[in-house]
Amino acid sequence: MIETMKLELTKEWDKTFPKSDKVNHRKVTFPNRYGITLAADLYEPKGVEGKLAAIAVCGPFGAVKEQASGLYAQTMAERGFLTIAFDPSFTGESGGTPRYMASPDINTEDFQAAVDFLSVQDNVNPEKIGIIGICGWGGMALNVAALDTRVKATAAMTMYDMTRVNAKGYFDSEDSEEARYQKKVAMCAQRLTDLKVGEYALAGGVVDPLPEDAPFFVKDYYDYYKTDRGYHARSLNSNGGWNIIGCESFINQPILKYSKEIRSAVLLVHGEKAHSCYFSKDAYEEMTKDSKYTANKELMIIPAAVHTDLYDGGGKDMIPFDKLQGFFEEYLK
Repeated sequence: MIETMKLELTKEWDKTFPKSDKVNHRKVTFPNRYGITLAADLYEPKGVEGKLAAIAVCGPFGAVKEQASGLYAQTMAERGFLTIAFDPSFTGESGGTPRYMASPDINTEDFQAAVDFLSVQDNVNPEKIGIIGICGWGGMALNVAALDTRVKATAAMTMYDMTRVNAKGYFDSEDSEEARYQKKVAMCAQRLTDLKVGEYALAGGVVDPLPEDAPFFVKDYYDYYKTDRGYHARSLNSNGGWNIIGCESFINQPILKYSKEIRSAVLLVHGEKAHSCYFSKDAYEEMTKDSKYTANKELMIIPAAVHTDLYDGGGKDMIPFDKLQGFFEEYLK
């Protein structure tokens, strides 16, 4: 029998967005195949009967379900879907030790475990399950779409390919064998330092205080994670960040290798002015180039939007929820 570890979950509403009176909300837990128990918020539209289409949501990378993913989940529930927003392994209210580690494999599995959970709910149609990944979890969502045939539709919002950015740096500025070698040297040295000290050193979250000469994308992250707009006490990006060695394996484990074999529907959404827009453009090109499965693939660019505008709308309603609703209604028929 698959066991679920008992987690201590927050009872009060501690989200970065207001609670909707159009949905029912409750906390749930479920295990992944590594025995790690994940915590999630379940949102269910009020007054709707029968078996519903369902969506699992996660991201951004280093965020928690009380931030952007919860906003997406609650809003999509208002539009008729049963949804969950979950914390990945080793973060937030989910289990897993040591804390603040990441893994392309385990984090892909986290999404699949969410699909497992949704598939066995009495009020969910297991043939109508989709996923939404935000930022670094957009890349994970595409990896899941290439692996899990139960997923009928995937939306990747303001996507990051975390394996690419770890291996090649921002804007591919460190894409050389020597640069990767030096990263590996530093990681291996840090492993021994951590072992001798007896704890894992944190890399630090979004820089604070913000330097005057910080690049725009750093200012963009600061504006979300370090202000009342998006700060959360459990968010890694708002606080101490991942362990320094937390993302070590991302350097040589590309996650989008088989994206052109995705048969189910995929929608990539990115801001025109986002520093990260190249991730979605390149992923879409790779997914559709020499592929037999292009008819249900789409890249949507939001005019004037920056990266974090697709976290919470940026105060300008930048998230195309009407588009998301139509996309999932079409492909989760």
